[in-house]
Amino acid sequence: MSIRFSILLFLLSGLTFFSSAQTIEQLTSGQAVSIRGLSPVNDEVVWVSGSHGTVGRSLDGGKTWQWIIVKGFEKTDFRDIEAFNAQTAIIMGIAEPAMILKTTDGGESWKVVFTDSTKGMFLDAMDFYDKKNGVVVGDPVDSKFFIAKTTNGGNTWQKTPAIMQSNSAPGEACFASSGTNIHYFRNKDFLFVSGGTLSRLHDDAGGRIIPIIQGKESMGANSIAANSDGPRVSNTFIIAGGDFSNDKDTTQNCVLTHDGGHTWIRPTTPPHGYRSCITYITNKKLLCCGTSGVDLSTDGGITWRLISENGYHVCRKAKNGKIVYLAGSNGRIAKLIL
Repeated sequence: MSIRFSILLFLLSGLTFFSSAQTIEQLTSGQAVSIRGLSPVNDEVVWVSGSHGTVGRSLDGGKTWQWIIVKGFEKTDFRDIEAFNAQTAIIMGIAEPAMILKTTDGGESWKVVFTDSTKGMFLDAMDFYDKKNGVVVGDPVDSKFFIAKTTNGGNTWQKTPAIMQSNSAPGEACFASSGTNIHYFRNKDFLFVSGGTLSRLHDDAGGRIIPIIQGKESMGANSIAANSDGPRVSNTFIIAGGDFSNDKDTTQNCVLTHDGGHTWIRPTTPPHGYRSCITYITNKKLLCCGTSGVDLSTDGGITWRLISENGYHVCRKAKNGKIVYLAGSNGRIAKLIL
C-alpha cells in the first residue's frame, strides 16, 4: 500500500468520524430554575417546567423562549409537563398539596384539574398515549402506589381504587427526576419503575424486581422507554437509573429486555454514570442523560458512548418530529445534533 493511499484512507476515516459525531447544542442557561419537565410537541413547539412555579415555551425550536411563573404557584415544583400543541399543556405539581394544572391559552391562564392534600401524597410522573388518555403515578400512600387516569385530556382525573394499586415495600418509592418513570401504552396498559430499598417494574399485576442497583434511598430505576407504541404493550423496553448520590458510578445502572421483563440484558458498555432519563430516537439509537453527562447508543442500548459531560435531568424526542431536546439545572436547555 502506497504512503499516499494510506494518508487518503486516514483522512477519509477522519471525515467519517466527524460527520457521524453527535454533539449537544446548548440553547439556554442562567435561569434560576431546575427543569425536569420537558415536552417537545414537534421540532418547533417545545414546553418545559420546573421549580419556582416556572413554565417555559418555545415556538421556534428553542431559539427564543417565553418564561412564565404560574400565578399563585411560585413555590411549586412542576416536575412534569405534557404538551399537546402551542396552546395546550398540563403541568404536575409534586406535593403540598399534589396538583395538576392545565392551560389552553399558551400559559396565560391555568386551571387546577386535580388536587390532593392527603398526607404523604407526592406525584412523580405523567404519561399520555394520545390527546385524551393519560396516567399519573405517585409515591405510596398507606403502602399503595398512587395511580390516577384521565380520558378527557386531563380535564378530570379518576383515582384507581386502592385494591387495584400496586403494593409497595418499606422504603420503595418512585423518583420524580424526569417525568419518565411511567409509560402508558395504547391498549391502556401501563408500566412504571420504582427505586430505593427495592427497585421493581410495576404493572396491573404487581411488581417484579429489576436487576438494577438498589437497596438505598438514592438508588434504583428512574426512567423507562419503550421501543414502540403500537396497539399492544411493547416487549422491548429499556430502564435507566443508578445512584444519584454517586452519579459517576456505572454499577448496574441500565438494563433492557426483549420479552417484557422476563429476562434482562445488561449493556456491555453501560452509560457513564447515574442516568435520570432515557429515550428512544430510533429502534437502534437511544439517548440517556443524568447529572454527570449524556450518553448515546447506536446498537439498541448494548454499548454507550459519552457525548457530553454536562448534566441534564431529562431528554425527550419530539412527538411529531426528529429533534431530541434536553433540559436540566440552571435553566439549561439543549438539543442533540445528529
